[in-house]
Amino acid sequence: MLQNAPHRPAGRHFLQIPGPTNVPDPVLRAIDNPTIDHRGPDFGRLGLRLLDNLRQVFRTAGPVVIYPASGTGAWEAALVNTLSPGDTVLMCRTGWFATLWKDMAERLGLQPIFLDTDWRRGADVPALAAALAADTGHRIKAVCVVHNETSTGCTSRIDEVRAAMDAAKHPALLMVDTISSLASIDYRHDEWGVDVTVAGSQKGLMLPPGLSFNAVSQKALQAAETARLPRSYWDWRPMLAANGTGFFPYTPATNLLYGLDAALTLLLEEGLENVFARHSRHAEATRRAVRAWGLEIQCADPRHYSSSLTAVRLPDGHSSNALRAVILEKFNMSLGNGLGPLNDRVFRIGHLGDFSDLMLVGTLGGVEMGLALAGVPHRAGGVQAALNYLAGV
Repeated sequence: MLQNAPHRPAGRHFLQIPGPTNVPDPVLRAIDNPTIDHRGPDFGRLGLRLLDNLRQVFRTAGPVVIYPASGTGAWEAALVNTLSPGDTVLMCRTGWFATLWKDMAERLGLQPIFLDTDWRRGADVPALAAALAADTGHRIKAVCVVHNETSTGCTSRIDEVRAAMDAAKHPALLMVDTISSLASIDYRHDEWGVDVTVAGSQKGLMLPPGLSFNAVSQKALQAAETARLPRSYWDWRPMLAANGTGFFPYTPATNLLYGLDAALTLLLEEGLENVFARHSRHAEATRRAVRAWGLEIQCADPRHYSSSLTAVRLPDGHSSNALRAVILEKFNMSLGNGLGPLNDRVFRIGHLGDFSDLMLVGTLGGVEMGLALAGVPHRAGGVQAALNYLAGV
């Protein structure tokens, strides 16, 4: 045996990035099932069950479209199905992923109005309201908001965005990215008057990457009849026609759909309210640990704290990438990196999906040991603060 040969670390890798998340064993076992005929009757029954259960998770009575794609595909589907070349869209730069959605809109020939923030809170509702009130000619055709900004750990108040749109009596469509919030943070497509909700499989839905979703209102379906942006693969109309009997117009990601069936069963058995409460509890325990360490939470407004992840700022002169590298090498744990302007400034702790108290304690223990090894100034006791909260002490 070679003396310097790399060895496999003992135990299971701790994947604590904000997605992809840990995939539960029942979901992995479901994906492992033999592939069936995607034109046969068994598949049709599976498709109908999936679409019905997805409506419960999105909290909508309307249609949900499933694509074999990442969440980026669902972004594009939302835009091209409802808008025309040159249309104006109102967006808020809450972080890296809001910026990427804006970049896509520009490449598609749309004209974004991009309202800036400091990346330390959710969407600026007063600024959105002012822009809508000033748009007396209704040039703005859609308002696009990221519900939970994965790069910052800030959650926007979609109910307040809808209230601002209603107060302005503005007819624009409301589009919301829930890629890192669906099935983790309370979300209500119908109640909040959302027209297109975008989601992906690899976070709160506890699946590998590869599926994306659009939940669609009747208003959005009407817009799709006159929209003129090019669309083929992303077109809702053939999808919805085939979905009526549980099928798809092209080959679906059959085995991922098996996994989705198992994941939805787990979520609905636990109960969505219990799922949301579990995520909120782990988020609060994490924030207590961060404060006990004497570090700063990237999200500066408690009303916008995320239940899916916590982004942690390091003191000036200290590298979050170096810290993450130490933790990966010593403890076989992956943490999220900083994105865009936050690169090497923050690290991100994902606490969403199939996640328990003991998994959180292990995660925070790895962070606290890593802070010491990397020489990051901090106080000991973050893990104990989380333990006290979780145990109700």
